[in-house]
Order: sequence, then C-alpha cells, then structure tokens
Amino acid sequence: MAAEVKLMNEIEATAAQMDIDMNIDFSSIQLPPGENFGIISDDEDVYHDDQLELDSGFGNVIVVDNLPVVPREKFEKLEGVLRKIYSQIGVIKEDGLWMPVDPETKKTLGYCFIEYNTPQEAELAKEKTHGYKLDRAHIFAVNMFDDFDKYMKVPDEWAPPEIKPYTPGENLQKWLADEKARDQFVIRAGTDTEVLWNDARQSKTELVYKRTYWTESFVQWSPMGTYLATVHRQGAAVWGGANTFNRLMRYAHPQVKLIDFSPGEKFLVTYSSHEPSNPRDANRVVINIFDVRTGKVMRDFKGSADEFAIGGAGGVAGVSWPIFRWGGGKEDKYFAKLGKNMISVYETETFSLIDKKSLKVENVVDFSWSPTDPIIALFVPELGGGNQPARVSLVQIPGKEELRQKNLFSISDCKMYWQSNGEYLAVKADRYTKTKKSTYTGFELFRIRERDIPIEVLELDNKNDKIIAFAWEPKGHRFAVIHGDNPRPDISFYTMRSTHNLGRVSKLTTLKGKQANALFWSPGGRFIVLAGLKGFNGQLEFFNVDELETMATAEHFMATDVEWDPTGRYVATSVTSVHEMENGFNIWSFNGKLLYRILKDHFFQFLWRPRPPSFLTPEKEEEIAKNLKKYSKKYEAEDQDVSMLLSEQDREKRRMLKEEWEKWVEVWRRAHEEEQLERQKLRDGEASGEEEEYEAKEVEVEEVLDVSEESLLEIFVREFWVMTFMFEWVGEHWTELSTLAVQKLFDEKPLTDLTEEDEEIIKSVVAGTIPSYSLESELGDCKRAVAIRRESLQRLMGKSLSGLPLEGFDYKSILGFHCEMPIEYVQISEGIVGLLLLNGGEFSVPMATTEGCLVASTNRESLF
Repeated sequence: MAAEVKLMNEIEATAAQMDIDMNIDFSSIQLPPGENFGIISDDEDVYHDDQLELDSGFGNVIVVDNLPVVPREKFEKLEGVLRKIYSQIGVIKEDGLWMPVDPETKKTLGYCFIEYNTPQEAELAKEKTHGYKLDRAHIFAVNMFDDFDKYMKVPDEWAPPEIKPYTPGENLQKWLADEKARDQFVIRAGTDTEVLWNDARQSKTELVYKRTYWTESFVQWSPMGTYLATVHRQGAAVWGGANTFNRLMRYAHPQVKLIDFSPGEKFLVTYSSHEPSNPRDANRVVINIFDVRTGKVMRDFKGSADEFAIGGAGGVAGVSWPIFRWGGGKEDKYFAKLGKNMISVYETETFSLIDKKSLKVENVVDFSWSPTDPIIALFVPELGGGNQPARVSLVQIPGKEELRQKNLFSISDCKMYWQSNGEYLAVKADRYTKTKKSTYTGFELFRIRERDIPIEVLELDNKNDKIIAFAWEPKGHRFAVIHGDNPRPDISFYTMRSTHNLGRVSKLTTLKGKQANALFWSPGGRFIVLAGLKGFNGQLEFFNVDELETMATAEHFMATDVEWDPTGRYVATSVTSVHEMENGFNIWSFNGKLLYRILKDHFFQFLWRPRPPSFLTPEKEEEIAKNLKKYSKKYEAEDQDVSMLLSEQDREKRRMLKEEWEKWVEVWRRAHEEEQLERQKLRDGEASGEEEEYEAKEVEVEEVLDVSEESLLEIFVREFWVMTFMFEWVGEHWTELSTLAVQKLFDEKPLTDLTEEDEEIIKSVVAGTIPSYSLESELGDCKRAVAIRRESLQRLMGKSLSGLPLEGFDYKSILGFHCEMPIEYVQISEGIVGLLLLNGGEFSVPMATTEGCLVASTNRESLF
C-alpha cells in the first residue's frame, strides 16, 4: 500500500492540535554516551576499518576493445552487431552504446562503451564476452570502466611494502584444554549472540562471550570448531579464540546469503543471488571461494540461477545448497558441482577442472562424496520408459575410474546415505509396483572396503511400509530405519556385522508403535535419540542399542531441533522462533536425564562447537579404554568435590533463607509486642493473641514417592502361571504338608459341566472384554467363577490347571471378602496383589480371587 503524502503545513497543523512543538533543532539532540538504540551494529568496525570507497557511478559500464575500425557509413551495421551480442546478456540503457570517432579520419577508434542497467549485468557481460572472436582479426578485450581509474593510480616506481611487526595470535585451540572438559555452544536470541560453556555438573551455563548485533542473519561454526563465521551485508567474517572472540579475517561479498566451509577448514564458499533488471531473466548468482587464512579469492563463479540449478534443470528444482560439494576427506583436495549431463570436478591446487574437462554422465541427477575417500556415488534415473534402467555408480577421483555399478529397475526415486567412515553406502530405492499405481521401498547396501564391493539387497518385513527416516551409526556398523504408514510408525535396527553372520546384514530388533519421525545417533555410537518432532510435539526416547533397551522417555514440548554434543555426553533440544511460545533449549544427559532448561524469547539458533578429530591412534584409544579405571579415580575425586561443593552451596543457600526468615519473624514479633498495649486499650483491657487461646494440632501429610505401572493382563497371566505351578506342587507333595487339614480339597475331580452362558463368558474372558478377577462379584458364585477362570486360562496358555475348582469347600463363605495379607501388599484397581510364603519360597498371587483366598489361608496354616 502506498504511503499517504501530507504537506508540511498539514503536519504543522496536526502537531499544533496535539501540543507538539515543531521548533526543534535536531542537530542539538545528542544520544547518551555509548547509546545507539540498536541502529548501528556493535561490529561497525567490520565495515569501516578501511576508508570508504565511494561509488564512481560507472560500475555498470564496460569498455569493449579490438573492434573493427569503420567509416561513418558502416556505423549502423557495426552498432547492430554489437547490440545483438550484448543485449542477450542484459538490458542496455537508452543511448547506452557509444563508439568514439577520430575527428580527422572520421572513422571509429576501435573500441566502444556499453552501459547496462546494473553493475551485475556489466560484470556478466565482461565474463561472457572477453575473448569473443568476431573474426580472425578482431578478438574482443573487455574491461570494466572503473578498472582504468584503478590502474591509472598505480605508481610508475615500485615502493616496497611496509613490514608490520609480528604479533603472535591467540591459541585458537585453547578451549579444548578446559580443565573441566566442558564443551562450548553458541546461541542466537533476539539481537544477541552468546558463546557459552556447558557446565553440566553444576546444571548451568557459563558465559564465554556475548555481543549484540554480531551477525545480520546467522552464525556457523567451522567443521572442526576453530572459527565462528558471521554474515553481514558486505560479506562474511570469521572469529576465533577461547574466551575473547577476535576477528581473524573478512571476506568481501556484497549481499552474501549462504556460506559453507570445506571439511578441513582451508576454504570458505560464499553465495549471493541478485535480481535481474529484466523480470523475464533468471536471478544472477555469484559464488566466491576464499582462502580462510589469507582472505584471498581463489576462484569465483558467476552466472544465472538456471546454470547452478540441480542438474542444470532450473525451474522448480532451483538451486540446492551447497552447490559445490567437497570430497577427499579432510585434505580439501577436490570439490564438485552437478551440471547438465555432467559432474564438474575441480582440484584445489589450481582450482581448475581435473584433466580440464568435466565427467560426462548422461542424465545424472544427483551425486554424493564419500566422507573419507575421493569416491563419488552418482545416480542416473531410468530412461526411455524403462528400456534403460536406472543405475548407481561409484567413481574413483581423480582417475574417473568406475569402481562398481548397480542397475536398478522400475525406480521412482533414489536417495544415497554414506556411513561416516566411508565403509558402507546405503541406497534407498523406491520402486513401482507392476501396476505402476504405487511404490515400495528397498535398500541396496554397498560394502566399500571389501573386495569387489559386494552389494546386498534388504527389504523390510512389510516392503510396502513408507520410509520416514534412515541413519547410520557414526563410526559403527549399525543403522536405524523408521518405517510405517500408521500415526505411530515402527523403528527397526540392523547390523552389517553380526556374531553369527559376519558377511550379511541382519535385523537386531523392531520397536513397535513409536512416536518418532527423526533419528539422532550419538557421535560415539551405541546410543540414539528417537525423536518425535513437529506433529509429535517433542516426544523423546533415549535408547541403548547395545542392550536394546529404553533408558528414558521424555518430552520437550514443541521441540524443533535435537543435537548431540561432539563427545556424545549430552543432548540439546530446542524450540526456535518458528513457534511463538516455549522458545529456548534443554540440556539432557546421554541417558535422558534433564539437567537444566533455559528459556529465551525470539530464539533462533543453537549450535554445539565441533571438536577436531583425535590425534590418538585407534590402538592408543583402546589402551586408554582398557585402563579407564586408573584414570577415572582422578575424575571421580573431582566429581565428589563438585558434589560436596554443590551440597555446601545448597546448605549455605538454605541457611541464608532461614536467617532471612528469622529476621523477618523477629521484626514482626517486636512490632507485635510494641502494639500489645494499644490492642488491649482497643479491646477494653481484654488480652488478645495469647497462645493459650489456640490449640496446636499435628497434621500428617502423605506423599507418593514412586508409582509403578504394569499391565493388569500381564499381572494376571504371570501370577496365574505361578499359582498353577504352586497348586501342582502342593498336589505332588501333599504328604509333606500333613499338618494341613485340607488334603481332600485337592483331589482331582471332573470339571463341572459348563452351560452355554458359561461358554459365552469364557469367550469374553479370553477376548479380554471381561476381567477374570471380577467373575466372583459378577456371577455371585465362587465355584462357578473358579471353573470359568480355569477354562479361560487353559485356553489362553495351553496348559492344564488340574485340581480346580476344589470340591468339598464352602465357596459361599468367602464371597465378597478379600483374605488377610500374609506379608505386604500393593493396592490396585481390582483386588490386591501380595507375596505368598510357601515352603520357604515367595510367590505373587492375585488376592482378589477365590484361588488367592485359598492359597493365602493355606499359608497361614488355617482353614476357612
């Protein structure tokens, strides 16, 4: 909506009505010292360290040299040729093409000036047409007009540069030597960016560094945690240190939007996108690759967004970040870009294409580097309606040798997942059914380090299950899959190495009906967080894959992100500003204990500071693990000291609170005493507030310390198994229990005939619609209840329960009663469960049943 325009006299009239004085000298207004009201960044020096270079106004002008020298009658023809060439790149301004003429010969001077609408178009024209061959004698030399001014300022005589004295920098790895072995993380909330220690022992954070307006969009750690990158309008900057984050280098790139570090932290890639002057044209993309330490641009790439789109397709697919993907491990030797029918692989020694040409692959749509080796996995979809199958290929770089290929048929989609050590590659292949109306999923598993790279095919038990998530165990041989179409999907764990079958993939277990849609493995393996984000509202399950058991379940309501710390000791869950409420983060132990919680309004980012890989050999790490007890004594003593310190701090805090309370009570006690005479006067001499007028009562308060939940069906089945065994044992050893006068009660008798009504009740008990322990109260007949329950149990467990019901016993005498508990009990919704002593052993029996009454009375050596 356009802004409303008002005349100055209207504004003055409105101000007069509101008693606002317009006679203000704005130049006389001064802000308080150090106050800027958030208008200028704290990091203003990032932009103004150097003298500001004013725009000359000619950044959109290029000079084209080596043109034909023509007379006036050929001006139009030459101008038409030039316009045809350069109007394809951008919009030339009106009267924006000028060819100077020699006043004596009336011929052109062999060069021209071309003015575009934007500097970006001029830059692109220079890049595209420099070296353009008009004919054999005329090869264009194109320069920016502003470059001439720069070159003219170069002095004729060389002057040696001033040598600045060397000042040693801060140790950028100092934070790794923290005495408490803590990790750092960075958060962004509102306009503040903070770097903090995770002091989990004391369940709190410790501030390392804080800065307002430190970045204009986001921050990003380098892969090994050496640098913290910030993003600004003029470019990017990196900062480092343990306690004081000093700026180490700046990288000029106007309107930068995205950044990406190489794995070894040697290079930084920056990206920006600029709108064209012609709405019909695609956005212009600029990518720079900087040397991190020197800030020098090693290579730049410019072009339309279509040229950098996935597979060169453009359109809906658009640009995928990172455009350049790094390979070859931590050495930063290679980087590659996906193009149309090719993969362009560059080496960082010269920043040029390997063998000066791209890897030609018809219709390639995706590729992925091995995390540790110079191996590319690429995917080509089906062609010709299935006549040419899809395929996944492994290609060795720099030789471009194909190591392995697998053809895939009836493929609709494909995703590739590398294991962190590069030992395995999982290819998720979505295939069409025969009718082409639906798809199903399977996995192709490549064993990269084994001879000839064998491939295994894995299909889920229900191959029609939708795959929701897949994740390899870091540095391990296991992987997890979330699959299913239900609101509560299943989670299956597999291993590439099992004790019984070393060369085959095998399933470890399947967890049924979990509220999870994301998998987060610990960096050290073994532990995994099964997270239910988005629609599951932050459900968390901490699972031990070694023991195949759940350590804890928890919830961080509306959680959007989950991230393990680099050591695998702690987990951070956060709610970012995509939600308006509950913004902040929680820190958990690896086994699911909530350590502390911090709320922050407008919370944007939480990032653990990565650690560099260990310099220890695997053998040395194994030796340390074996001798861990020797090292652990020191840390156990430190933990004990910390616990004592925390206890002392808690005691001190309670003591101070008590002192404050006693002081407060004393103040009011004195006030009460001082006002006593006044109160007596107001009450005609009657005393008030005396203690004898009150009666002290002692009140008992019960607190539930622990509640154990267990399925009633599990209790019922398990306890009756025990009861069955007990009755059979009593039947076999009755002579040893001759002191009991109930031997005749245990003689086996034929089962009482069951009526049709009894049969219907048995079916309901087996189906679980009628609880069997409620039969006595429902039927009003204990003997009939025992008979029905016995038959129900026999059908459920397939085991004979001979000896029940007992003949010769007066069942009516116990109807409506529970027996007295022999030892202890736990109250449940239906009846009582207790411990039974029998021949020196302890057994659990449902005491709300007729059988329970019989057994408990037998235990007390008494008859009913």
